[in-house]
Formats: sequence, structure tokens, C-alpha cells
Amino acid sequence: MKYEIEQIGILRTPYVNNAPYQPLNDDEGDFRIVVNKEFSEGLCELEEFSYIYVIYYLHRKTGTVSMLVTPPWANGKQIGVFASRSPIRPNSIGISVVRVKSIVNNEIFISGLDTYDGTPLLDIKPCINDLDVKYDANYGWIECLEDKEHLLLHINGIPHDS
Repeated sequence: MKYEIEQIGILRTPYVNNAPYQPLNDDEGDFRIVVNKEFSEGLCELEEFSYIYVIYYLHRKTGTVSMLVTPPWANGKQIGVFASRSPIRPNSIGISVVRVKSIVNNEIFISGLDTYDGTPLLDIKPCINDLDVKYDANYGWIECLEDKEHLLLHINGIPHDS
């Protein structure tokens, strides 16, 4: 089956040709969500939340979808695409959690976001501590890697010597 999804805005980032693998909370630059005017009333009370989920369309996805992928920095380990954070997926949907800095009219000023400038916005949802934080979450297949600590530095976007 095919479904239709309406774009409700656009994401503004400083990234034209390269974007980080994950959102960086302290990334520098202009990071904004511009919600289409007809949806701006839906932002009422959103500024009361510290973090939001940003759901977007990966409009610049390149590559062929494969059900098995080899994540960067995983020493050649092959895993299923659904056990990865790969942007090359059966459906070109991305999701990031970002900090809300302020909201002015139909623009949400946010912390760093791992998307290209001009990425189509599909939805926004508030991140609610007791609903969204899973204190028993683990690292899955990453736990078994010999170089787990090094991989976690990459996942968290922490600069380090290779």
C-alpha cells in the first residue's frame, strides 16, 4: 500500500553538502523549524517542552536500500537495517530529538539537527520524560563490539583521536 503524507514545514540548518550522523546538542549555527502558516496554531504550548521529536523526509537519500548494512566504525559488522540508524531505509523517514530554544510565530529555534538545509518537515511531537526515557534501554549489538567505547564516541558526536 502507498500512503500520502503532507509536508507541514521545512528544516533550516547550516548543512548544504555534509551533515552529522546524529544531532549535536551544542552544534553551532542557525537551526530552525519553519512550520507552514496554516499549521502554526498547532505550536500552541509547545515551548513548554524542553525537547521535541522532529520527523522529516530524507529527500536527499542516495544509495540502494539493503536489508543488511555495515555501520560506520563497527569494524565490518553486518546487521539488519532495522537494527541500525542508517538513513538508507525502505521508507525515507528520519527522526531526531532536539532541544527547543524558543518559538517565534511559526519558527522553532532548536539545538543542532542532523539534516540538510531545506529538508521537508513531516511532524513534531513533544518529548515527555516519563513516556520517552527508557532507563533500561541497552546498546543492543554494540555491547558485543570489542571497540564499544570508541564507537560510542562516534555515536555521541564527541571529537576524539581515531
